[in-house]
Amino acid sequence: MEFTWPTEAADAFARVVASTENWPVADENLSGRELWDACAELGLLGLSVPQEYGGQGHGFVTTARAAEGFGLGCRDFGLVFSVLAHLFACAMPIAEFAGPAVRRRVLPELCSGRWRGANAITEDSAGSDATAVRASAVREGDAYLLNGAKTFVSNGPGADVFVIYARTDDTAGHLGLSAFVVERGTPGLQVGEAFEKTGLRSCPASGLTLRDCRVPAGARLGREGQGAAIFQAAMRWERTCLFAAYLGQMTRVVDRCVQQARSRRQFGRRIGANQAVSHRLARLQLGVEAARLLLYRACWLLDRGEPATSEIAMAKLAVSESAVETSLAAVHLFGGAGVRVDDGIELELRNALPSTIFSGTSEMQLEQIAAGMRL
Repeated sequence: MEFTWPTEAADAFARVVASTENWPVADENLSGRELWDACAELGLLGLSVPQEYGGQGHGFVTTARAAEGFGLGCRDFGLVFSVLAHLFACAMPIAEFAGPAVRRRVLPELCSGRWRGANAITEDSAGSDATAVRASAVREGDAYLLNGAKTFVSNGPGADVFVIYARTDDTAGHLGLSAFVVERGTPGLQVGEAFEKTGLRSCPASGLTLRDCRVPAGARLGREGQGAAIFQAAMRWERTCLFAAYLGQMTRVVDRCVQQARSRRQFGRRIGANQAVSHRLARLQLGVEAARLLLYRACWLLDRGEPATSEIAMAKLAVSESAVETSLAAVHLFGGAGVRVDDGIELELRNALPSTIFSGTSEMQLEQIAAGMRL
């Protein structure tokens, strides 16, 4: 058993932290390209995409370590989320399941930052239950006609290409779902305006509608009916490597809390000298380290070609719930300053809150863990 970082992973972490730690923080929907292009220059937009298509070609461990560095260095977690959703929910399904022509056309654009990618599976009546998707895809000769509506499309307002999931067979349950690559400007595809969210506000999100949107059959990912499997493959990346960024965020928040406990004085002594404070910070550190071990174990197993279904679920659950607890504790520790918008602590909490919902709720992760226990 080895607990040292591979050189590739260590170098990626250090480089990303050093490059992003002075980036500005935004708390609104952004359409600017400057930071997006900077992410492309760092290789963040294609960390796990094969090199032949313009990516870095990293496996799970190195990709996760780079993402952790991104979450640690970059205080704008909405940007972090935007970049990693682009990579794991759009670029990776294309890299792993698209035909050669689609991969050659789309992936270099995504890795270079010229295009922004988005995923569209969620509907008003289909969140945790992907089998409830009602958007349809009907085969007509060498094309499909897509109809329906999607919501919570992260990067949607500015996306250039979408991975859209639609039902090709109403009678086949999860085997009736298929996935398609649809470029912006395709007739019948209409992208909605960005809507307001509690957290991750600098990652714009919207809905989209499909009205007889004609998509070539060659733009389908994988086989017809393989959509659920493609989505789960994307979730392997997202539930590990995207959540590694939350490890970085938690580390940054705990470090701020420790500095506050050392410097803030009340009743004639440092607040860190109070056992109630020091013990809570010790528990936060425990949560971060335990979540980190679970996450990198899952990544290590995935790099070995193992399914790691339960391990992924445990990692996602541990990281997301620790992220919320850490940020909530920080607000409490900082007191009045913790709820001031200009101090940044309340923003960390708002960015952590969605983590227990997206990529599968905590309850869904518990179901996966229980299934692995044959319960």
